[in-house]
Amino acid sequence: MDTGNWSQVTEFIILGFPHLQGVQTYLFFLLLAIYLTTILGNLLIFLVVHMDSRLHTPMYKFVSILSILELGYTAATIPKMLMNLLSEKKTISFSGCLLQIYFFHSLGATECYLLTAMAYDRYLAICRPLHYPTLMTQTLCTKIAIGCWLGGLAGPVVEISLVSRLPFCGPNHIQHIFCDFPPVLSLACTDTSVNVLVDFIVNSCKILATFLLILSSYLQIICTVLRIPSAAGKKKAFSTCASHLTVVLIFYGSILFMYVRLKKSYSLDYDRALAVVYSVVTPFLNPFIYSLRNKEIKEALKRQLMRARMLG
Repeated sequence: MDTGNWSQVTEFIILGFPHLQGVQTYLFFLLLAIYLTTILGNLLIFLVVHMDSRLHTPMYKFVSILSILELGYTAATIPKMLMNLLSEKKTISFSGCLLQIYFFHSLGATECYLLTAMAYDRYLAICRPLHYPTLMTQTLCTKIAIGCWLGGLAGPVVEISLVSRLPFCGPNHIQHIFCDFPPVLSLACTDTSVNVLVDFIVNSCKILATFLLILSSYLQIICTVLRIPSAAGKKKAFSTCASHLTVVLIFYGSILFMYVRLKKSYSLDYDRALAVVYSVVTPFLNPFIYSLRNKEIKEALKRQLMRARMLG
């Protein structure tokens, strides 16, 4: 196919929610409030875990890493979304679009791996409690965390490389709330079946594999807990998993429907709604899930507040 007469697209226009043009200002303040709450909530959890020595355990180390991860995950998309809500020119450069896709997917992949590591940690703590201190050491915890980050950062490299080589000659309107592989691929001036297949394989391996590992861990946890004779023991065991399982269900419930599919079988508004769930709602809810449902974090927060009053 001859590409010589094509004019290469240098920027894209992100349409966002075109049906909500009349309430852009209200959406801006709502999204801003959610974003600020997300930042403050995740920072608070990170600081409480690191300031309270009683929380210096592998489980809470993973929680603190997840909090920092959520800050980067939301920073990849929400600030640009806020700018577009107030701007008439909702543009993003071609390179800026690819960078947004890279950081969003790499940090999302890191979260998949980290949630899997957290499930494995709970499996060891409940199913192999006597061996847990020797199996899940601080050194192993650190190595797992580093592995999650490195694996996540390397994840989208092949997909980004393939997209960067595609010709884009117009139109340049992205039918989404931020740059992502499916809406960007739909604008290419050539066949993208290879890209779609690679995207499907990478996402299927990454999302389905981690989800199945998490599911396997919890099936074994459930079997172990059901063998505990006392109701109090069962309740205590399940309570240590409740927060993590809630986050897993919300996060995976949306990304499975969004990314593990070969064809675009849903409406654009459906995709936008799913994107809001995993890019905005889940990071917003995480601090509340881990603080309101976790007795140890609530008690640690109270201790830090009392210490701050005494010092003040």
